[in-house]
Amino acid sequence: MLILGIDPGYAKTGWGVVQSNGQLNRPVSFGVINTLPSMADNDRIHFIAKSIGEIAVSQKVEVCSMEDIFFTKNISSAINVAKVIGAAVHQLSLLSIEVKLFSPMTIKSAVTGYGGADKAQVQEMVRLLLGLQTIPKPDHSADALAAALCYGVFHATQSRMNNI
Repeated sequence: MLILGIDPGYAKTGWGVVQSNGQLNRPVSFGVINTLPSMADNDRIHFIAKSIGEIAVSQKVEVCSMEDIFFTKNISSAINVAKVIGAAVHQLSLLSIEVKLFSPMTIKSAVTGYGGADKAQVQEMVRLLLGLQTIPKPDHSADALAAALCYGVFHATQSRMNNI
């Protein structure tokens, strides 16, 4: 199964594609979608959603796993990220690609075994689980790969439970 992981952001949205069979995971590609502060808000959100759709089509992904919004002290930043999430979900829905949202704690737990893991621990586990020589850079792409790995764990667990 080809899984698109997304770490949504307003200035930088990380993305990563992982091939998963429930036991083995292989990195396919990853990167970051950058927007410029000089762009109008609507243009930034549209550009991110359009880019996510293009990545999904070019990589032939079957499902998308995205980090959900979490409460933050900077409410204006959270609102912009929520808009990005909504636009991305809409774009992927138009392509008939299922989107599963996971909390940051759930992603950390799936990748490291501990929901309170710090960023460095998550990134090192992403490196290890995907057999990479170095931690994926920039950080947003490593976070997106973690989201994709989380869906792999979720799907494998669901499959096992349905076979019981």
